[in-house]
Amino acid sequence: MTDARVEQLLNDIRLVNPERYELVVAARRVIQKEVKQAMERVMYGGFMFAAPLDFCGVFAYAEHISIEFGRGCDLQDAWQVLEGKGKLRRHIKIHSPDEIKSKHLADYVRQAFANVNT
Repeated sequence: MTDARVEQLLNDIRLVNPERYELVVAARRVIQKEVKQAMERVMYGGFMFAAPLDFCGVFAYAEHISIEFGRGCDLQDAWQVLEGKGKLRRHIKIHSPDEIKSKHLADYVRQAFANVNT
């Protein structure tokens, strides 16, 4: 069952920026494929994923989407795509559909889930 708030935010993004909408949908698809038990909710103006603990979020901005990892400092960054200098958080900026694969989003999602939920 899909949360009405998730559907509303998706509709809002689609109306405001169809290109970002497509990226958000693609990123959500990767997360849902990699972590089948993930639950999604709207939080902080984006989509938070938990299984059962929060492991990542997807946020739409004017020029890109950002996949945020609350414990990104613990991720192995083999492809050097994580951004952020904070104590814990890291993120990956996605500007085009090709970057979802070229920045190895699926690998980072699997790591983030495993780091937080095992």
